[in-house]
Amino acid sequence: MIRSPGTAGFANRPVPVASSRLTNAIVTSLAIGTVSLCVMVTLTVLSIKATMAMPIPG
Repeated sequence: MIRSPGTAGFANRPVPVASSRLTNAIVTSLAIGTVSLCVMVTLTVLSIKATMAMPIPG
């Protein structure tokens, strides 16, 4: 059995699937989403702590 040249698995050069502008846009949107999620979690934790610190009216 003779193997034809250039068919050895991942030996070929990688071909870019998307443009660099699209990749940068995706990375930027993921970073913005991550930061906004962290801000929301922080505000939620702080508001829960503030609510628990209030005395119970009675």
